[in-house]
Amino acid sequence: MTRETRTVAAQDPGAVRAPFVIHGYDEVVALDTSWNAHAHPWDELLWNERGTSMAVVGARAWTITPALGLWMPAGTMHSGSAVAGTWFRAAFFGRAGTPSLSDVPVAVEITPLLRLLLERLGDTSLAAGSRTATESMVLDVLAPSTRELLVHIPTSPLLRPIADAVRENPGDRRTLSQWAAELGVSARTVTRAFNAETGTSFARWVAGVRAQHAVGLLTRGWEVDAVADEVGYRSASAFGAAFRRTTGLTPGAFRAR
Repeated sequence: MTRETRTVAAQDPGAVRAPFVIHGYDEVVALDTSWNAHAHPWDELLWNERGTSMAVVGARAWTITPALGLWMPAGTMHSGSAVAGTWFRAAFFGRAGTPSLSDVPVAVEITPLLRLLLERLGDTSLAAGSRTATESMVLDVLAPSTRELLVHIPTSPLLRPIADAVRENPGDRRTLSQWAAELGVSARTVTRAFNAETGTSFARWVAGVRAQHAVGLLTRGWEVDAVADEVGYRSASAFGAAFRRTTGLTPGAFRAR
């Protein structure tokens, strides 16, 4: 399938005066699409109406879904990607009139109330007073979430082969000891490297990659049993337990409806 690559400029905060408080945008991508590293002059809230996408800041990769969005502060360099058929949405927040939710990227739970308020702002016939009231409510309910689909990507020569293999095939069941043997180092060396580069263990890192991949399949309507097998678990119950430990949510929270 043909892939589309889009180029967006990098703009500093305040480089462009915002003639709005909150401005929405949405699009359904027909092809697998990627965006170069860029930055917006305004804060941005990203989420999806349908499907999954990914935003990458440095070595950190967030998966964005209909349930979990991402707050991207103005001026933050980030790249992105979305699979064909994804209906992505964005809300830009003019910094002059709105306080920033966070100076660093943070996950945001897209609650039914927040979704309804953001959808209301898309009504072009909305009266000025109603728009102001709705924007105030959006700012009031916006809050960082402790739940996030975030993976720190190792970049060292030692861990890069593992990272590339597992991200390419999350169903890879090679253990830490097996990887260490293949790389000609001790398991302790790999363990230390993972903790230093990602802040977590090999097992938890793999679970995070698997959870990100699983969410993409779940939002496309895959059955939980099939997803569990695809991402390397021997049963749906084992997958469900690992998924809940990683995300704080059940697989059903991401199933396509």
